[in-house]
Amino acid sequence: MSKPVVAIVGRPNVGKSTLFNALAGERISIVKDTPGVTRDRIYAEVSWLNYEFTMIDTGGIEPESKDVILSQMREQAEIAIASADVIVFITDVRQGLQDSDSKVADMLRRSGRPVVLVVNKVDSFEKYMPDVYEFYNLGIGDPFPVSAVSKLGLGDMLDEVVKYFPDYSGDEEEDDRPRVAIIGKPNVGKSSLINKLAKEDRVIVSEIAGTTRDAIDTDIKYNGKDYVFIDTAGLRRKNKIKEEIERYSLIRAVTPVVSAVVCITVIDATEGVTEQDAKIAGIAHERGKGIIIAVNKWDAVEKDDKTIYKHTEKIRQILSFMPYAEILFISAKSGQRLGKLFELIDVVIENNSMRVATGVLNEIVAEAVAMQQPPSDKGKRLKIYYVTQAAVKPPTFVVFVNDKELMHFSYTRYLENRIRDTFGFRGTALKFIIRERKEGTS
Repeated sequence: MSKPVVAIVGRPNVGKSTLFNALAGERISIVKDTPGVTRDRIYAEVSWLNYEFTMIDTGGIEPESKDVILSQMREQAEIAIASADVIVFITDVRQGLQDSDSKVADMLRRSGRPVVLVVNKVDSFEKYMPDVYEFYNLGIGDPFPVSAVSKLGLGDMLDEVVKYFPDYSGDEEEDDRPRVAIIGKPNVGKSSLINKLAKEDRVIVSEIAGTTRDAIDTDIKYNGKDYVFIDTAGLRRKNKIKEEIERYSLIRAVTPVVSAVVCITVIDATEGVTEQDAKIAGIAHERGKGIIIAVNKWDAVEKDDKTIYKHTEKIRQILSFMPYAEILFISAKSGQRLGKLFELIDVVIENNSMRVATGVLNEIVAEAVAMQQPPSDKGKRLKIYYVTQAAVKPPTFVVFVNDKELMHFSYTRYLENRIRDTFGFRGTALKFIIRERKEGTS
């Protein structure tokens, strides 16, 4: 079951990013006293009590602004609202109730989503509570006073947020069909791919970038096996500001990736791989999903005997952080290699769930250590005592060492490569957790 999604929305400069950072436990969003500084939707995984959810931070909403950037940010926030299970609506006690707040409240009311009204910058409850009561006039429930900077009132606010999470504790039958998210920039052929796989026009296909507004689940059967494909597409192209258009494709990718086991990142072969493709693929990589790079529109590319090699080399260069990803050159239009796509999906799912016996794993690591001595610093050398696999999806390994500081990233990568040499793990990230254990302790 996918995690609930909580969107933080409100006018510019009311403290959305500060609240987001306080809840995420790290400084993720840029915080600056300039309205509109957070132009993209940043996301983080948050835990509260026994709940886990995905939180998204949005650019500020200016309901009637003609400014191009602010209007783009407004549309971006609307997408966040449409994707969310719960909306946290932030207002500012220092600025008081604004006409724009009322307009945002109207937008949220029309969305039909549960809304938790938060009044920020209440550094002293005694001083500001009379001003907080003014926000009852918005007509969307009790205002929760908080101070994002001082982290006051956040517990009460989160208690209210989790009340609206879907109840999964019932006897609902678990759907064990693999969920496959199709992600990528607008107009690279995501919907065309699903239509071809489903052998019907299940998803509207158009040459206009961003025809698909919402994530759509499509049930597909192949060789007697059932899959659920999630189509995630971009947004309407309202103007030529490429920077803003590209941010939309990141916005759309977050929620479906959370619930998927495999993500197919679609790249336009006629355009080639871009930094934006890397950002989108990175969302799946960070979450340890199985990843396939599908280079679409391959039938439209003029080829010679080096074409595939050149494209592969460029993809590996731009997506250097995920060398494990499988690459497949396809055509959604003609159906070229789509059978191979299902084969790869099954391989990646299997690898994402693979377990390695502890004894065998430690034999591989011991051999790797013998071949390349661990790093040392000031006369002290890294010792690896023991390695065990703690989890799958993604395969997660705990490495017990004498000193975590000596376990350099490069040596972790070396061990990962030796493990991959033996077990493959095609198409899936591997996660390593380094634990320190003093000599002589059991």
